[in-house]
Amino acid sequence: MIRGWPPIGLTGLILLGLAVGKGSTPLDDWFFAVGERYPWLGRLLVFTDGRVILALWAVVLATVLIRRRWRPAAVVAVAPVVAVFSARFAKSVFGRFKGDSLAYPSGHTTLAVVVLGLCVVIAGAAMWSVVAALLAALLGVLGQAVTYHYFTDAIGAIFLGTALVCAAAWAGGLDRCQPRCDLDHSSS
Repeated sequence: MIRGWPPIGLTGLILLGLAVGKGSTPLDDWFFAVGERYPWLGRLLVFTDGRVILALWAVVLATVLIRRRWRPAAVVAVAPVVAVFSARFAKSVFGRFKGDSLAYPSGHTTLAVVVLGLCVVIAGAAMWSVVAALLAALLGVLGQAVTYHYFTDAIGAIFLGTALVCAAAWAGGLDRCQPRCDLDHSSS
């Protein structure tokens, strides 16, 4: 599934981007109205805050470096940069604005999904890491959808971010089964 998801995720990003076009959708409007009615939901932006994501990324990078897992460390170091540039490129291609800013896909959500996904991959897809990452990503999506972005911007970011995480897992050699719970993939 990991190897097959990047083309599916990118196709989802493209199809959704074409479907939503340049403006808001009724679903986006509904989320915006919820944000207007419950402004405290904006606090959920903490889950996509660049400083929080940077701190989490530093912990993940330190973990793989301490374990001397050089190939995964290289992927963990590079994947967030690729995420930022990929989101910026996609924004320029789709040209969807919210206010004065390019919006589709959400760069903050893309970056958060990539870093959270790297956490899951480095943790060996332990159930706790999957649940925690999923919860944080969903809360971050909600925070973005009721404030700075359209909801569909965040969904596009999930497509892009998950495609990038799967590509990163493959590039880091972390997409294979781990025989006998071999977390560092040292036995083959």
